[in-house]
Amino acid sequence: MSIVKTKNLIYEYLRRDEDGNVEGVNRAVDDVSLGVRRGEFIAIVGHNGSGKSTLAKHMNAILQPTRGTVWVDGIDTSQEEQVWAVRQRAGMVFQNPDNQIIGQLVEEDVGFGPENLGVPTEEIWKRVEESLRAVGMYQYRSHSPNRLSGGQKQRVSIAGVLAMRPQCIVLDEPTAMLDPSGRKEVIRAVRELNSREKVTVILITHYMEEVIHADHVYVMDRGRVAMEGTPREIFSRVEELQKLRLDVPQVTLLAHELQQRGILLPQGILTTEELVTALKSCEWPHGKSETGGVQADEEAQYGIDH
Repeated sequence: MSIVKTKNLIYEYLRRDEDGNVEGVNRAVDDVSLGVRRGEFIAIVGHNGSGKSTLAKHMNAILQPTRGTVWVDGIDTSQEEQVWAVRQRAGMVFQNPDNQIIGQLVEEDVGFGPENLGVPTEEIWKRVEESLRAVGMYQYRSHSPNRLSGGQKQRVSIAGVLAMRPQCIVLDEPTAMLDPSGRKEVIRAVRELNSREKVTVILITHYMEEVIHADHVYVMDRGRVAMEGTPREIFSRVEELQKLRLDVPQVTLLAHELQQRGILLPQGILTTEELVTALKSCEWPHGKSETGGVQADEEAQYGIDH
């Protein structure tokens, strides 16, 4: 059974002029059907305005469908009396960690959610410790959140959601406001939660390198699912992604350009290690062996270091 499922989901909002008069209707999500199995790591990607964040907000009952249905753990999110139950099962982490952190100390902030759920005090502190350890922030439990880096704050936000024991965490562009170092530490923490804690993860992002370890990827465009598949299947379609105004990981783009030069490489290379291994064993143009001058020239040009 899917932990999250949408069927023919449509979401429309009214477009108004400067005087507040309705001048049209915009369809932000257009007939989307998908399913997320328990324990999966799902990535939903797309350019700005593609509908990916609007779709994410349906998974936590922040938005209600105009038409169609969303289920979280079998609960129809359009039932008002079930909204709290939905949010207990699917926790949400947003772009700006400052909007979610309210405690004076890290441990107080992480314990805020379970306390609101009426969890006994002893159990709250147990959850706080477990959640902070899960995201690698336990040593900062007595620190003020204001003294943390952006990546550390976002990990505290994730711990706060995790402490409420959701079955699924939806992360809506959690690294959009972070520097490269902060992005890496947040994605590392998310992957650990998925692999070690078996928490279902739905990651909304426009950073394509963040999705290479996902189980399944959905690519959004104009409110619809334009592409779906494993990361390798998705990144095998470089030119289609570029038409959708999406970047691809640098190593994937490099492999694609080498293929265009006639070098026989596998489709959908995702990491530098995969590319180096493939280059060592591939057939090179002009009949040169892997020790020949053509390979050396190509590797020097692209800065590949064995």
